[in-house]
Amino acid sequence: MPSLQMRPALAALHRYAGLLMAGFLVVAGVTGSALAWKDELEAALLPAVFRVVPPLPGAAPLDALLLRERIATRFPRAQVRYAPLSAPPGHSMVFYLRPAGDSPLASDEVFVDPYTGAVLGQRRWGEIGQGAINLLPFLERLHYALALGDTGLLIFGLIAIVWTVDCFIGAALTFPARLKKRSPGSKPWLLRWRPSWLLRRHGGNYKLVFDLHRAGGLWLWAMLLVFAWSGVAFNLYGAYAAVMHPLFPHQGAEEVVARHTPSPGPHLDWPAARAQGRLLMDELARRHAFAILEENALAYERELGVYSYQVRSSRDVRAHKGLTTVFFDAASGRQLATWLPTGAASGDTIRSWISALHMASMWGWPFKLFICAMGVLVAGLSVTGVLIWRRKRQGKAKVKALIH
Repeated sequence: MPSLQMRPALAALHRYAGLLMAGFLVVAGVTGSALAWKDELEAALLPAVFRVVPPLPGAAPLDALLLRERIATRFPRAQVRYAPLSAPPGHSMVFYLRPAGDSPLASDEVFVDPYTGAVLGQRRWGEIGQGAINLLPFLERLHYALALGDTGLLIFGLIAIVWTVDCFIGAALTFPARLKKRSPGSKPWLLRWRPSWLLRRHGGNYKLVFDLHRAGGLWLWAMLLVFAWSGVAFNLYGAYAAVMHPLFPHQGAEEVVARHTPSPGPHLDWPAARAQGRLLMDELARRHAFAILEENALAYERELGVYSYQVRSSRDVRAHKGLTTVFFDAASGRQLATWLPTGAASGDTIRSWISALHMASMWGWPFKLFICAMGVLVAGLSVTGVLIWRRKRQGKAKVKALIH
């Protein structure tokens, strides 16, 4: 609870932090509302690219590694180092391309019908000049970096840090002032805090705007903090790790893989790597008592000499595209590291949850609807904050004019 002496300083910090963040949070909030429905919107815009229908009821898709081989043959100037091993029902399968040389590729994502192998579409992710196929990726670039590349990524990361700190400042400013001396008739602290959660319906427009800002921030405080702190994790992971790693244990799989020296000898081909990944994942599931729900992806990092095999398991919090992973040497097949989204290390569990909450990748359409509304409310809190500042500034100007 801030003292009377601290309150003006905290109010000034909150005011100027809000003014600094307002424009960024309006953009992030509005674009985030749309991105909550990213898959649905893309399918509605271009169903011929993003939707597929089985040729016959109960038809099985082609083997994912056969599709990867076909894409690699069709795009000889590209490397196909990531193979999706499944796709949500009714959706096309996405293959990601990397340049094989120094020349950039015209497309880095290819959408494939998993039943026929037909290429349904391709795009260079985020290039809005390619039209409707890149509308949602462009909104995503606006959402986290104002479509300004690394510079925008840094700016939004710094804004996320300011937002995280300001969440605590804003909450502290709603607390009732500390009483110097308790009198017999004074109300308990919680009762004195209660008005901060309510709207005064008959106090005029300014009081309504003020209450919307204060009460809205309180009711949504936990989710606002999730958005802010996960934004730091996405944009400035080094700053996020500097805070979280000393406080919570982490599995450290990324560090182990980054230090790996490739083993000599021929590397496993893709089918052999998938078989090894399945074997290692089965062993991991038995050892940690979790269920494998869906095979998701196989990826190859040539420079490190590492394969990674991903599934969605009962340790995942996402509804799709699980992150339960085993990493193994590309030549020997020896397991290097594992990563479980939850239950292995509290720091990784926290990161998995706040990431999934931020991206609305759990609990189906009701939660997507909630995140969509949250995006609008984030923008609304920024707008009401600016209106409050403007009203107070006008009031001070009138007082000065009367004095002089």
